[in-house]
Amino acid sequence: MTPAFAAGSDRPEKTAIKVGFMPLTDCASLVMASVLGLDEKYGIKLVLSREHSWSGMRDRLLKGELDAAHVLYGLVYGVEMGIGCAATPMAVLMNLSRNGQAITLSKSLAGQGVTSLEALAALVRKGNRRFTFAHTFPTGNHAMFLSYWLAAGGIDPLRDVQLVTVPPGQMATNLAAGHMDGFCAGEPWSGAAVRDGSGFTVATSQDVWPDHPGKALGTSAAFADANPHACRSLIAAVLEAGRWIDDSDEHRFAAAEVLSSPAYVGAGLREIAARLQGEYDNGLGRHWSDPDPLQFHAGGEANFPYLSDGMWFLTQHRRWGLLREEPDYHAVASRVNRVGLYREAALLAGVPAPSNLLRSAVLMDGKAWNGRDPHHYAGSFAIHKRAPVNT
Repeated sequence: MTPAFAAGSDRPEKTAIKVGFMPLTDCASLVMASVLGLDEKYGIKLVLSREHSWSGMRDRLLKGELDAAHVLYGLVYGVEMGIGCAATPMAVLMNLSRNGQAITLSKSLAGQGVTSLEALAALVRKGNRRFTFAHTFPTGNHAMFLSYWLAAGGIDPLRDVQLVTVPPGQMATNLAAGHMDGFCAGEPWSGAAVRDGSGFTVATSQDVWPDHPGKALGTSAAFADANPHACRSLIAAVLEAGRWIDDSDEHRFAAAEVLSSPAYVGAGLREIAARLQGEYDNGLGRHWSDPDPLQFHAGGEANFPYLSDGMWFLTQHRRWGLLREEPDYHAVASRVNRVGLYREAALLAGVPAPSNLLRSAVLMDGKAWNGRDPHHYAGSFAIHKRAPVNT
């Protein structure tokens, strides 16, 4: 296969690129870029590394043991800002996906009549006990979506309930064991809790934020600066793989077959395929086909590293007290999200790239987010981390 670059100065600086991934359905475009040989088309070879926890992946990225990773968007920004670790300049090369996560509650809660956020809020207000909910990483997507969902129902996630961190692959088993009352995680582990009878899907992440950013293709700023051509080839290969997955249900099923291997996700084909194809069963008798399921391309819309996507995670980090001071939202996102590099790769792969750097959305509580006034947005929530009371 002839590499899709000239034999001149744009040749990848590094050809074997070690990329970490978590055993989640939304690693599919990275996996399929390798399986379909799209990496070789762009003059690189993906060396995929199956990781076990987000914190472990973060540490391996920072040590240079991984060149890049399938990673939580909010984790990249947390590292950039020094939340829970030394601040390290980071880079988002592209969005890998959008939508397709879920919030799951225990069947025990359903037995108490809790089948909605409103019913959960009413039970929490009774104060009989403090409920426990899990996410996958303190600054990550699932923590922010879970906290947003709880707060939209009037539940303060920092005062009214207990939040804990659990690796995604351990969510369903911990729910079944009664160690927690619910969780927010990626597939196939939310669907697994439905299939084993331990939980039910109370909301999808697209219910919280329609067409939200999912995982990112992240790396250190140092790697991106030293290897721009290799990064461009990496982005282009993954763009083509995402386009291939989204092209048909047959391709989605084929991707599910690959992901079911123990080398990748290691879950049952049926567990992966159903929600990858947008077919949902909430575990309480409701079945539906989601028109906006997990997407890997969507004409490039799912992949463009909008500055407003990164800025939203910063607003939520600020909201929940993870950032002590107000950041310069736009400046941070402009240096982290490598829009110029993405545009070059998109041109190489024949993928259209939007001209706007900000996009608009209305989240579940009716609040509009467009990135134009992040300072006001971050401070506009009635439920947020309270300052300590002086006594």
